[in-house]
Order: sequence, then structure tokens, then C-alpha cells
Amino acid sequence: MAATTGTPTVRAQARWVRMSARKARLVLDLIRGRTVPEARTVLAFTPRAAAREIDRVLASAVANAESAHGLDGDELVVLEAYADEGPTLKRWRARARGRVNRIKKRTCHITVVVAAVDEPRRKRPQAAQAHATEESAAPSEAKPKATRSKKKQEVAA
Repeated sequence: MAATTGTPTVRAQARWVRMSARKARLVLDLIRGRTVPEARTVLAFTPRAAAREIDRVLASAVANAESAHGLDGDELVVLEAYADEGPTLKRWRARARGRVNRIKKRTCHITVVVAAVDEPRRKRPQAAQAHATEESAAPSEAKPKATRSKKKQEVAA
């Protein structure tokens, strides 16, 4: 768990989700460490089926933080996001010549932990970034490109 600081951490868990933990972990890696609005945007545009389940868990964690601790949902950060393996349902499928193949229907437990941001992130304004890139490009524009080397100019003449 998180270190015992003044900011409370809030947890939400979805248990016995019918998908493998490995598939859920691929999507959880995308949101870990992000702010809640960023994480929701990433999940909205992720085409995997796990994104829908994880979005539900994230929404639950934010609702828990807002109702139990009075925190603002837009100022939360995803501290931890992990998927543990759940029980595996074992089924079988009939095959040729009286044989059987086993089917493993895997489940997982998805957990998302959110906490309030200690310090607000400082982002450079977009105008300042554009101005900074123009200044760095200006000295390179001062030098004209060399058109041809001296040997090529002599051969051409």
C-alpha cells in the first residue's frame, strides 16, 4: 500500500471478472500513475474489452473518494492499479474419436487505488512552448545551406 502520509488513499475492487489477469494488466499499465481525467480519456480510446471493466472500477474508486473523504475526483491520481488471478473455471470440449480438450475460463480481481495529488502538476503553457521552439530554431535558420562542394562546382564548370 501507499506510505502513511496525510493524504488518504481510496481503493475499489472488481472481483471475479471473466477475463484473464494478463489481458487486464495490459490496460492497467496504461493508466498507472496518471491523473483520473487522463486515465478516463486513455480508457475511453483503448479498444480492448478490459478497458470497459477497468473504467467501471476507476469510476467506483473516484465515487468512494468523493463520498467517504470529500475529495475532488478531478484532482486524484491513480497510485496503484493491478490485476490478481482469480479462480479458473475448468470446462471441457468434445473432440474427435471420443477425446476431450480442457478449456480454462480464467477470472481476475481488478484493484485500483487512487489518492489526492500532493502538489498540482505544473505544465508549461502552450504559447510558451511554441515560443521556446521558435527560439531554438532561429540560429539554425541564420546559416544558409551549402549548395555544392567545391569539387562538384569545378566539375560542373
